[in-house]
Amino acid sequence: MQIADLTLPDKALFLAPMEDVTDPSFRYICKEYGADMMYTEFISSDGLIRDGAKSVKKLDIYDYERPIGIQIYGHEIEPMVQAALRAEEAAPELIDINFGCPVKKIAGRGAGSGMMKDVPRMVEMTRRIVEAVKLPVTVKTRLGWDDENKNIEEIALRLQDVGISALTIHGRTRAQMYKGEADWTLIGKIKNNPHISIPIIGNGDIDSPEKAALMFDRYGVDGIMIGRATFGRPWIFKEIKHFLNTGEILPQPSVCERVELAKRHFAKSLEIKGEKVGIFEMRRHFSCYFKGLPSFKETRMKLVTSTDITEIYETLDFIGEKWGDTDFSREIPENIMAK
Repeated sequence: MQIADLTLPDKALFLAPMEDVTDPSFRYICKEYGADMMYTEFISSDGLIRDGAKSVKKLDIYDYERPIGIQIYGHEIEPMVQAALRAEEAAPELIDINFGCPVKKIAGRGAGSGMMKDVPRMVEMTRRIVEAVKLPVTVKTRLGWDDENKNIEEIALRLQDVGISALTIHGRTRAQMYKGEADWTLIGKIKNNPHISIPIIGNGDIDSPEKAALMFDRYGVDGIMIGRATFGRPWIFKEIKHFLNTGEILPQPSVCERVELAKRHFAKSLEIKGEKVGIFEMRRHFSCYFKGLPSFKETRMKLVTSTDITEIYETLDFIGEKWGDTDFSREIPENIMAK
């Protein structure tokens, strides 16, 4: 798979950008399990050009993450151009524009998927960014605003015409948010449109190796982006690659393997974020790594309320000792909503 000068494996697997989830420590773990391409959490153009501490911090990328894209969002053209130039200084492999986020505080202002209601503005913003930066520019978007306005076919062609290097499509409208099933038929129609020459990456509801293989085979997409299903299950990239190569289903990690994973993730979070923030931001991950263990509530509460590093490591060791023989099924952990 080729995105401008960036070469990725065939049937590449992408980690979706998710606010408060895909920070550097989680990206470290996903890369360990085989993610081919990752993105930062999405970054507000307004926050970036005003040197907002949280936005600027999201520009931090590490060599172990490469290739990586920085995703930006906003509703005004000039601030988005300036934000793209600022993001380029962080030296990612590409700049990605978020035209897909459906949450009200973003889409309601005309940013994210809200831009789908104003296609000329979307196209002009993209053109300006493509012309301003030297890096490849890609876009992530949805099928349309609602069922009556599924205009992704027009959008795909117009964005390609102004120079984007790849397009990721989430198979829902903005009105759907994350409800119902993702519709991949339009994604496949765009991929197989003879006038489309850029890579098409499909996104939505990929939560198993079998489903990933089906979407590759049925719709011919160049890559698949995985979001919510990675939360509590970053090894899904390894599962999918193994299934694509062998047709075999890998067993789910044991409790002891999950304990070691949680320790590696925790250590990286502390290294990057420091003690206070590193502990706080790991709590959501701890909960999902061990979701499904019987009689786990008391231990879970201890794990997600402790502020002592030693106690947290001791609790993780206790989990391995007490539940080490538990056999995890292939049931998908409950996932948070991607942004």
